[in-house]
Amino acid sequence: MTETTQTFKPSLSLLDATMIVAGSMIGSGIFIVSADITRNVGSAGWLIAVWLITGFMTLAAALSYGELSSMFPKAGGQYVYLKEAFNPLAGFLYGWSFFAVIQTATIAAVGVAFSKYAGTFIPILEEAPENLIAQIGIFKIYPSQFLSIILIIFLTYINTKGIKGGKMIQTTFTVVKLLALFGLIAFGFLLAAKADIWNSNWANAWDMKTRGADGNIIGGVAGSAILGAIAASMVGSIFSSDAWNNVTFIAGEVQNPKRNIGLSLFLGTLIVTLIYVTVNLMYISVLPLQDIASAPRDRVAASASNAIFGNIGVYVIAALIMVSTFGCNNGLILAGARVYHTMAKDGLFFKKTAELNQHQVPEFALWIQCAVACLLCLSGKYGDLLDMISFVVVMFYALTILGIFILRKKRPELERPYKAFGYPVLPAIYILMAISFCILLIIYKPQYTWPGLIIVLAGIPIYYLAVANKKRG
Repeated sequence: MTETTQTFKPSLSLLDATMIVAGSMIGSGIFIVSADITRNVGSAGWLIAVWLITGFMTLAAALSYGELSSMFPKAGGQYVYLKEAFNPLAGFLYGWSFFAVIQTATIAAVGVAFSKYAGTFIPILEEAPENLIAQIGIFKIYPSQFLSIILIIFLTYINTKGIKGGKMIQTTFTVVKLLALFGLIAFGFLLAAKADIWNSNWANAWDMKTRGADGNIIGGVAGSAILGAIAASMVGSIFSSDAWNNVTFIAGEVQNPKRNIGLSLFLGTLIVTLIYVTVNLMYISVLPLQDIASAPRDRVAASASNAIFGNIGVYVIAALIMVSTFGCNNGLILAGARVYHTMAKDGLFFKKTAELNQHQVPEFALWIQCAVACLLCLSGKYGDLLDMISFVVVMFYALTILGIFILRKKRPELERPYKAFGYPVLPAIYILMAISFCILLIIYKPQYTWPGLIIVLAGIPIYYLAVANKKRG
């Protein structure tokens, strides 16, 4: 690896940046998580409400982030914003969590989703008992995990050769999957929508109830338990809508970042929010709620595609998800490494991570991210980690947006080419909604909260070790 002292090259246009936002958001979640949401809330109205609440929160956060990105238009994104608003420890705890779980576990989960759907075409990739290679304690090793690892290594390699290859993959695959999703929605409404299914699903649309794995109603949900059911449902929708902020990590490579990052955040999150809500309306028009809740292995999109296209539908949706997850993982891999690079420049990460190679990309950062993601693929525990980390992700978003208020007092002299839309009301609403989500998870789903907190807090001694090492250096 040839090392240079070059800086990042601003080569990403507004379109490229928008495709990174949208492409990093759309992975496998939208095709799956509506089954679990429907089991939690049980009705059409509340299913759509969960996606609308998540979409509103995502848009509110993205519009608020525009101010931060215009103030600090450099690589590192959220790590930089937390460091500037609070202190270096706050930034490090985010960066540590990002490296340990947030980004790497998402890369692993998206990689495994790609392999699972490849199993539609190559049966040996199905996680079936006959395909089990080995079991080491609680860990089961399947061929699909090795394909996931090959995919992650391949995309990492492409991105070590410069931003151009990663940019081309991202823009191409995101445009293809957006067009495919629009096609799926259109064909769903035109070919498979049935008035009797739609009307039945919308009868008593606001009576919240829980459903079993077979889709049958277990019982009603009332009182404060309604809030708990919404919070539990949003674990899935927030996972599906996350990674919208990845474009802020590569700010140093975006043309006219003070304008284009904020604009790409708004355009990308708006496009994806509209698609997610419309996809769920399509599900409700072609499938009874019982079938959505009981979709085999939660593959709601596969059931809907089967209703639209017949037996070939399972292959149509598998191909779409493979395109979607391939492009999604490219965006995650491309953006994530820039955070570790910025941390290393502050002396808070492996020293070699601060270097750029001859292609002006942080090659070592890309490879260590790849190594952790591949280990998580093999462990098979990426899904559990992502459940645990939803709480932490939203907590960090709330802290970051609180940083807008702090920086207006602390650094009033900083240039703000773009100011947070609806300030102070919209950012304050987001913070209140985020805090409510976190509190409800603590009350109703504690298993989704304390493991994530432990991961974050484990970063405190690591931070002080890094600071001590920096002083000695």
